[in-house]
Order: sequence, then C-alpha cells, then structure tokens
Amino acid sequence: MPESSERNKVRVDKWLWAARFFKTRSLAKSAIEGGKVHLEGLRVKVSKELAVGDQLTIRQGWDEKEVVVVALSTERRSAQIAQTLYEETPRSLDRRLREQAARKAAGSMARPDHRPDKHARRELNRLRRFSYSESNSD
Repeated sequence: MPESSERNKVRVDKWLWAARFFKTRSLAKSAIEGGKVHLEGLRVKVSKELAVGDQLTIRQGWDEKEVVVVALSTERRSAQIAQTLYEETPRSLDRRLREQAARKAAGSMARPDHRPDKHARRELNRLRRFSYSESNSD
C-alpha cells in the first residue's frame, strides 16, 4: 500500500523507481541528472522531495509523459500498485498516442544490409562536407 499517511514527502529518484518508470534507482538518478525529468516545468535534482499533487514530466526514449503524483511510496511493489501512484494527464496521453501512431505510419527506418566499404564511406564524407559547407555559407 502507498505510504502517503506515513510520510508527506519522498525523494524523486525513489518515487520514480517505486512507480516503475525506471528499473533501478541509478537509472532514475541518471535520467534526472540528464534533464529528462522536470517538476512543474523546471529541472529537478535527485534529492528533491515530491508531494502529492506535484506534476512531473518524464522523457523516456521517444515518449514524454506528464503525470500527477497521486500517492507516495518508497517501496517497489507490483505494477498494478505502482500505477496507482500516479495519473497521466489526458493531454499527455493523447499526444503520446498521436506521436506513436505517426511513428508507426512512417514505418521503420530501413537499415542497410551491410556496412559501407572504404569507397562508400569516402563518398558519404564528401556529401556530408558538401552539405555542411552549404549550410554554413548562409
């Protein structure tokens, strides 16, 4: 059960781990330090304490989620319990689903079946230098 009656505040890294956004606390810490987690629109530090009602923006890969803290917990429990700790905003959910559909419609990026050889690499480098020099001449 969430510990909201026991404590009024929980560290951001512990809460993100307990809410199962990150597999380990060190991954949560790295994401926070890398600017992937914002509290009320501002970058947050690892030791910042969360309270019920705080709004977090969490970027994970392609997705960016806006969640409101509903309950606090420092213990990592089952996924069903973890989902009761937060509520994603309808705007965030809608945006995430639209972006996911757009990525799916665009299809996957075609990957080459082999690495470029020496001559192909040189040609790619020439093209990159050419496009770089054109963009800097403006």
